[in-house]
Amino acid sequence: MPPIAPPAMLDVTSLRRVRPWGGDPVDIDIADGLIAGIRPAGDEPIGIREFDGRGLLALPGIVNAHAHVDKSWWGLPWQSYGGEGSVEGRIRRERDERDALGIPSAARAAHVLRQLVLRGTTAIRTHVDIDPGIGLRGIEAVEEAAAAYAGALDVQIVAFPQDGVLRRPGVLALLREAAGRDSVRWLGGLDPASIDRDPVGQIDAVTALAAETGVGIDIHLHDPAELGAFQIELLVERTARLGLHGRVNIAHGFAVAQLDPARRRELLASLADAGITLTTVAPLGRPQLPLADLDAAGVALGLGTDGIRDLWSPYGTGDTLGIAWQYARAGGLVRDEDLLRVVRLATSAAAWAVGRTVHDLVEGARADIVLMDAENPMDALVRQPERALVIAGGRALHVA
Repeated sequence: MPPIAPPAMLDVTSLRRVRPWGGDPVDIDIADGLIAGIRPAGDEPIGIREFDGRGLLALPGIVNAHAHVDKSWWGLPWQSYGGEGSVEGRIRRERDERDALGIPSAARAAHVLRQLVLRGTTAIRTHVDIDPGIGLRGIEAVEEAAAAYAGALDVQIVAFPQDGVLRRPGVLALLREAAGRDSVRWLGGLDPASIDRDPVGQIDAVTALAAETGVGIDIHLHDPAELGAFQIELLVERTARLGLHGRVNIAHGFAVAQLDPARRRELLASLADAGITLTTVAPLGRPQLPLADLDAAGVALGLGTDGIRDLWSPYGTGDTLGIAWQYARAGGLVRDEDLLRVVRLATSAAAWAVGRTVHDLVEGARADIVLMDAENPMDALVRQPERALVIAGGRALHVA
């Protein structure tokens, strides 16, 4: 297969006449991939490698905190959905049909990364399948696709055992091997009770491996109510005992939204104490993770797109701001302060999801900036305008 063609990228030295977070117009100077300075907008002519923002809204680059860029058939002919409506059924169909579609491959991953960039994404935490059938080929494919951006697009990998950790011989060895790669920041897991049917065994194995190798954990947990809460409590205890504070994330975490308020507060307090974060893809038809409760407890929340046009579902556009809209709408959020908070979940407040302390339009931050024709962040959320300009690491990756 030919190498992935590098995307068009242009170094930017200054972004002129933009409105960070909907405020007054400013000029943003960029050097060495960072925001070097912010000053009141001037009226001097636009120079070489400068962009005229024309008063557009500027937001920090969008952070996709939960993606699966290795699994998509997007860019191929339409694939009709034929799976069973259960996690186990979808896993089985994917295992049976992925090879015929050339999944995983660098070409498929590159197509998805491009779609994410078009929608303003500049940093991604992506789960990448590993199992005895594909080994680490998926990780290698995503690494190749990401390398075409030469560091401008920040792509960080979770080695994800989609087909279980314990029930398939050799998966733990693959996780150990994956943990030695620079691109792999986290080890995944999947429904320890309902997939491996050994919650203690899977959680013990993954947390011990994380403690040994120094990587983090990002585990899918779909199991509901008290079954899910029990597994969360196991993670909390192991996180504290093994010194994994701040290195563990729970994806989906449906159980948190399904508990009674008192039980939820107790569980969230334990998550906060352990430094465990949550990510959601705002699934329709399910209770949403309660933002007010998470904020009150001090538990960070990230937003992601999940799978994008893959063998699990034909849906998905790669737009994390669209997921933010879905989360706000499904949760009945209408006040300005709540809508702004949701926009921050998809941008500045998601710094933790990609290992940053700051991800914002401030001096010294990485120059990840997206421009939109919107009055303010709330307008951008509810109206979902086109991304007019996407800058990542000081380089323009998309100009509308």
